[in-house]
Amino acid sequence: MTSAILSALSVLTKPIGETTVHGTQHTEQEALMAALQANQALLEERLQGENGLYEVRSLREEVRAGVPWICTDTEDVTWSFVQECLLLLLSLARNLTLQLELFNQAPSPAMSRLRTPEMAPPLPPDVLSVAQQKTLGAALQFVVSLGLCPYLSLGVGVPLGRRSAFGKLVEGLVCHDVAPVPERRLLTTTAVLLELCVLSSLATMVYTRHLGDVMAALCQLGYRPHRPEKGTTKEEKEISKEECKNCREALQKLLGKVYQPIVIKELLILQGGPKQAPPGPGTSGGNRSPLSQAPPWLRRLCGQLLSERLMQPNGVQSVVRAILEGGAGGESDWRKCDGVARILAACPQQSLSSDSYYSQVCPQILELLHFRDKLTAQQFQRVATRAALTMVQDCPMFALQYLLTPLFSSLHRCGRMTGEGQTQVTVEEWELTRCAEDVFKICVVGNSPSAPLLKALGEVIPVLFDLYCFTKKNASHLRAPCQEILLWYFGKSELPVALSTLQQLCAMDGGAGGVASGFHFTPGSDGGAQLNPSETISDEDDALYEKVSGEQWRVECLAQLLAEMKDSDLPGDFFLELLQALTCWAAEEEEEEQEVDTSAMTLLQLEQHLLGKVTGRGQKLAILQVLAVMCEGLPHTLLLRKPTQVVEFIVAMLQRACVGLDQVRAAASPVETQTLSMGMGLVATLLSGPSPLSAEDYSSMSRLLPPLEEISQRHPEVVIQELASDLRAAIATHGAYQPDNVTRATQYQSPKTDNNVPTKKNFKTQTSPSQVSQTRLYSPTLHNNPSTHTTQTPNTRAPIQTCIPNLRTQSSSGDSLAQKTNLSQRVSSGAGQGPAGVSAPDGGQSGERGGSSSSSVPSSGTPSRAFSDCLLGACDPEVPTRAVALRTLTRAIQNGDREALHNQEKVLMLFLENLEHEDTFVYLSAIQGLAVLADFFPERILLRLQEEYQNGPSSQKERSLETRLKVGEVLMRASRAMGDLAPHHGRPLIGVFLRGTRDEDRSVRASCLSNLGELCQRLNYALGPWAQELSTCLTALIKTEKEAEVRRAAVHVISLLLRGLSDKATEVLSDVLLDLYRALKWVVRSDTDDVTVLQAQLALEDLDDVMRRFIFPAQKLEKKIVVLP
Repeated sequence: MTSAILSALSVLTKPIGETTVHGTQHTEQEALMAALQANQALLEERLQGENGLYEVRSLREEVRAGVPWICTDTEDVTWSFVQECLLLLLSLARNLTLQLELFNQAPSPAMSRLRTPEMAPPLPPDVLSVAQQKTLGAALQFVVSLGLCPYLSLGVGVPLGRRSAFGKLVEGLVCHDVAPVPERRLLTTTAVLLELCVLSSLATMVYTRHLGDVMAALCQLGYRPHRPEKGTTKEEKEISKEECKNCREALQKLLGKVYQPIVIKELLILQGGPKQAPPGPGTSGGNRSPLSQAPPWLRRLCGQLLSERLMQPNGVQSVVRAILEGGAGGESDWRKCDGVARILAACPQQSLSSDSYYSQVCPQILELLHFRDKLTAQQFQRVATRAALTMVQDCPMFALQYLLTPLFSSLHRCGRMTGEGQTQVTVEEWELTRCAEDVFKICVVGNSPSAPLLKALGEVIPVLFDLYCFTKKNASHLRAPCQEILLWYFGKSELPVALSTLQQLCAMDGGAGGVASGFHFTPGSDGGAQLNPSETISDEDDALYEKVSGEQWRVECLAQLLAEMKDSDLPGDFFLELLQALTCWAAEEEEEEQEVDTSAMTLLQLEQHLLGKVTGRGQKLAILQVLAVMCEGLPHTLLLRKPTQVVEFIVAMLQRACVGLDQVRAAASPVETQTLSMGMGLVATLLSGPSPLSAEDYSSMSRLLPPLEEISQRHPEVVIQELASDLRAAIATHGAYQPDNVTRATQYQSPKTDNNVPTKKNFKTQTSPSQVSQTRLYSPTLHNNPSTHTTQTPNTRAPIQTCIPNLRTQSSSGDSLAQKTNLSQRVSSGAGQGPAGVSAPDGGQSGERGGSSSSSVPSSGTPSRAFSDCLLGACDPEVPTRAVALRTLTRAIQNGDREALHNQEKVLMLFLENLEHEDTFVYLSAIQGLAVLADFFPERILLRLQEEYQNGPSSQKERSLETRLKVGEVLMRASRAMGDLAPHHGRPLIGVFLRGTRDEDRSVRASCLSNLGELCQRLNYALGPWAQELSTCLTALIKTEKEAEVRRAAVHVISLLLRGLSDKATEVLSDVLLDLYRALKWVVRSDTDDVTVLQAQLALEDLDDVMRRFIFPAQKLEKKIVVLP
């Protein structure tokens, strides 16, 4: 039956070329009209004459009798043709419905026995073949083209003339002035199509091809206002109110059933083009023509329906998909994204209230940020970002309530968490991860700062900074987004706000904010972070240590964050702000020292007074701590980027010196003296530069006039007064008056420095990492002999920097250092003798690394006084002095200083002796010096270090073990620095490390294995002769070693070998690769230490990668050119 009905439809929709038409038609419309009449006649003939179509004829008559819209006396050929198509389509729908009912009934037992599990399930009867679908599609197209589209009002839907040439032909073929009336025809066609859509198979055909036309017909039938006009009153009465109501209900049901992005797309088309874009005269082609303007009632209806689609669940996503689906991510797609964002950000007129609209749309906008598909995520992220930023700018009140507050909710919870005794996770890892990623996308990627956004973000900056500090301690994927958000905030905020936030993060305002008390971040399972309650620490000392170390780490993280702001003036402004606060602190010291009468105070007043003093001192300590970390960790090029910042720096220094003039102890304080000396020297350097200063430079330096005047009148030293007066005159006259002592002041230092070696108090002052000016460490200054100093005049247009004078050019006239150890006596007594067995750098040692200086070694062979003082400083009992001396010697060797290279034995002895020092700063400096020395003289120094590593220089067992481990650190650093010389100098070290794996101490064994791994991964093919011995050693340790630490180190060596050799591992380790693989598998199966098993699994993964690249090499497209003989 189905095939028969579809064959009847094929007869009815036969193309014009296949239809036998008698006579000659003069136009295409006449030919089409004749074809329609011929097809109808042919169908009637076959229905009456062929027995195979008897059932079709009967069903067609039954359908004809049951419908009320058949018009037998119509004079319109097209409507007569449409009626035949509608009758056959209804017959097909009834037949398929009946067959589906029979199919869904329980199958017979015989059919069930014949079925096997391998058989495919039977197809339902409404499944049509490709040819049948083609026939059905042609019939539906005729129905829509002849029975629906011609009766739509002007501006409703897309006109047929703009779709195809056939549509233009049909427009003039339909007769509107014959029965039935156009509205009745439109209602009949729409009702039949909706009845066909009851079946899913037919609904797919209708909705995928003619959804827009059906929606346009329902909109016109249900919502078009009826305005009776002359001659049309009777026609308008053909559609009753009940029928209009039914059409409205049918439209709502249709919109709810179909995929929402398709519905939204069709509604946008029905809404028509804008008023400002009528079809231009140069527009050609149906597809290129803009949409016609829709009538006002239809535009309002489509706007209302679109608003309903938007405000329903997942409505925002549907709107975005409707507009962006099918795009390739080009420039036009980005413009579409911005357009959609503007639509979402604006409250529609059809909405009941702005509050309800934003409360439903804003959460959906945030959900757009969480898609994982690459192309979809890019487009959705663009829409969500632009929509959010537009809302923040246009509607800040609603955006703050419904957008920014949920966006920062996880961070707010971290800062406001309460409830003691909680033991479970309070903020989950996925919440913090999603929050950080969303904030990064909106703020950093969107990059459209506004006052409401910066204010809302500023409230959670302390918590975000705590999270950033946590990620700096661990390997976390949240570190990068947190850092970028912080940098973006400080870069876009106003300077006072940024400085205030930085002070809050440093706890300079009494509280750092951040995570709530009693909670802390812990690592998450996926590399993120989660908020957990902190464990209660009963010991007060431990609690104090945790607090102090936490504050120190926060300051260090802040310094690292400021170091990333290479193109910003904020680090320098913050540094100057701290210096100004330090000056204010110095001014308040005298007032604080005055005794306060506490006898008349009550207990409450006394407590408040004491708490205020403690809080004030805590803030001062915080200032000093931040200043120390910034001076140590930030370069001067970042702290003082502009000349104005240099002037501000000098102003702060001179003001601090002026404050010191009011205090009695200032005359004897080296800190104030050195501060004043440095400040006035910088002013003189600015004035005596080779490039002339501009009027703007002198204008900025005018701020120096008041403090210089105060110094010239109140300082007790006459020389300082005269210099300050001359500097003030030079600035006031814009350089017209510049006496000679201004030029000499670039090397000026105070004569009040009595100690040759700085103490811990003035050490930071003398070696200020701002590097604007340096004072010498081991020689007092000569007030009246400026020729002993090296004059350097930097360019005033760049930040000022003066290099440390060469070690040999320094001289001293003070007393020698006292209270030295026995080692210092040995060094000083041997200062006049040359090193045993060491020739000059230009002699037998010419083959070693190292350069020569422009100055020569003294002819007598006696080291200069400056170098001797440096050697003695390396034996000083003061830790800062000793460490700085060791680092000075290291820099001298790195710079190729001939005197340091000539006395390499003494330097080596000093470095080795300082390895046993207990202070970390000292022995790490010695380790660094030994590594540099081994890099310059590898053969001699490495041999000496090997002896020290095997035997140990001390007789005490504990000290010997610690020193041997330090020597091992030196050997490891030397191995890393060998580079291409590792095969030559590294062979003796392999034997030393292999012998060390048999040491009785487990730490030494682990250290040897660690050094062995660092060295072997750099030997490449030179490792071949040692491969068998190395494999035997590692395999034996893995299987027999009792200490888990040593087994971990052995497995780590294998991992380093595979990573270092990479693709060469199959060649270098070809004989032992199988043994190493079996050893790793043995660890995975049998070892009891989890860390060792994990490292073995990682090593197996590295080995798997190597073998995969070996077995399946990457395909390379290469062109080879062979020159034939």
